Amino acid sequence: MKYPPTTVEAMSVRVSSEAAHLVVEPSILYFGTPVALIGSLNEDDTPNLAPMSSAWALGYSVVLGLGDGGQTIRNLQRRPECTINLPAASQWRSVERLAPLTGRNPVPESKADQFRFEPNKFEAAGLTPQPSELVGPPRVAECPLQLEAQIVAFHQLAEDAHCVEARVVRVHASPEIVIDGSSHIDPNAWQPLLYVFRHYFGSGNALGKTFRAEV
Repeated sequence: MKYPPTTVEAMSVRVSSEAAHLVVEPSILYFGTPVALIGSLNEDDTPNLAPMSSAWALGYSVVLGLGDGGQTIRNLQRRPECTINLPAASQWRSVERLAPLTGRNPVPESKADQFRFEPNKFEAAGLTPQPSELVGPPRVAECPLQLEAQIVAFHQLAEDAHCVEARVVRVHASPEIVIDGSSHIDPNAWQPLLYVFRHYFGSGNALGKTFRAEV
């Protein structure tokens, strides 16, 4: 007959479990987030396009984490609207071509050793601007999923960054990732690009679905 563990035995189990983990201090906590290309408008109404990987969505609200040293946060504060373009995993090279570029001129001192100014982001990345319907900034034609959004709030973060709350006003999806006759995105067809500790990954094969899944 198996008896419940004594207090000493239970404490030993907890200690053993805790000892199996290491205390680490990674430089960033991108533990697996989607990559997004944020479209905004510069002061002269030319488009700016910036890759970012600190985003999450709840309903039709999307929260973006943006560093204070970039052109995007300046553009959004001046003109509070944007496009949020979600590339497929296969498009990671286009995203990486954007990674070392900034729309800030002159380049901020904090970025000068790694970034260079580039006014024509779409061209540099080999991507195509596509007119939006409800906001000024263009969408990225090649991205299978595109969101038009209006900014509703800014929150200063301790990491010299802002948490930007956006409200999605229109969603565009490539027919290839939409289930026929519905507004549902097909999770088997949609393979978003993920950013995991500064490495690019696809989402992989489906493992199952939640009880709330509609399809």
